[in-house]
Amino acid sequence: MKFTIDTHTHTLVSGHAYNTIDEMAAFAAEKGVTHLAITDHAPKMPGSTGVFYFSNMGIIPRMKNGVKIYMGCEVNIMDYEGKIDLSEYGLKGCDVVIASLHIPCIKPGSIEENTNALIKVMDNPYVNIIGHPDDSRYPVDYERLVKAAKEKHVLLELNNTSLNPDGPRQGAYDNDVKMLNLCKEMGVCISIGSDAHIKESICGFDRAYQVIKDTEFPEKLIVNSDYRLYESYIGKREL
Repeated sequence: MKFTIDTHTHTLVSGHAYNTIDEMAAFAAEKGVTHLAITDHAPKMPGSTGVFYFSNMGIIPRMKNGVKIYMGCEVNIMDYEGKIDLSEYGLKGCDVVIASLHIPCIKPGSIEENTNALIKVMDNPYVNIIGHPDDSRYPVDYERLVKAAKEKHVLLELNNTSLNPDGPRQGAYDNDVKMLNLCKEMGVCISIGSDAHIKESICGFDRAYQVIKDTEFPEKLIVNSDYRLYESYIGKREL
């Protein structure tokens, strides 16, 4: 199993990543990557950019070095009601939107509060993917989360960076196994994201592949297996 679609990466614009779009695309091409989503952090992440960057992304070519580029955003969930930090003006410029809980932007809540935040943000028609819902610092009710993702046609992410034992997120392996088993049972699609903050990490899915193997997760439920399946989940949704 080797996927050539990466659904979650960052550039210099995020403030704590280290390459340009062109550098990311060139490296992706060298690595045999065919489709690359650039999903920089939204404004409330310290060091990130403003709304006009996202609203103006239409000028960026969507093909670079033979790699299909999707320009998007990783928005920050700001409260337990699913409020995010990018207005519709910015969201309209995005091909794909990931919504995530981040420590600098929202303090961890109870299981009920965290789950509510993730489910409520799915009601935003621009949100396509729930980013790294695997961090034990933000405990969630996975049964409710997976059911909501199925109902609202939103992807749940298997994040390779979360699985790094030296990273800040906690308990990702056990949480991912639980989530993927429920997704398999309910027929819910997932995305695999490298969460690359440097070009060398693009399509670096080694830890994610291990979770896929351990759960015997079906390839047909992984959008990285077919760009057409991925594209059926992105863009503004009809609610």
